[in-house]
Amino acid sequence: MLLLLVKICFIAAHKSKVKSTVANSKASYSKTEVMLHNKRTDCWIIIKDKVYDVTSYVEEHPGGDAILAHAGDDSTEGFYGYAFVPYLALPQHATRVFDMIDDFYIGDLQK
Repeated sequence: MLLLLVKICFIAAHKSKVKSTVANSKASYSKTEVMLHNKRTDCWIIIKDKVYDVTSYVEEHPGGDAILAHAGDDSTEGFYGYAFVPYLALPQHATRVFDMIDDFYIGDLQK
């Protein structure tokens, strides 16, 4: 039991370290490079000049293939946009999505 607990703690610490290393890295990608990742099995998007690899999320996306509409391109408007229902303008995404997107961050867009 103790060994299992130690393994779980080690894995959690490792994931946290990997995540912080990725978040702190200063990788940058050109628009041309991002454009190469434009399919269901290799999907990068740009949101506010940050690059995200959302490949692992494509199949889970509640909006279906809508995430692929801007694969390899800028998704800022779609990400922050609104879904229009008669007489209502509803946010496109729930607030938890704004925290979740950080898990997919891989670098910045080159200026």
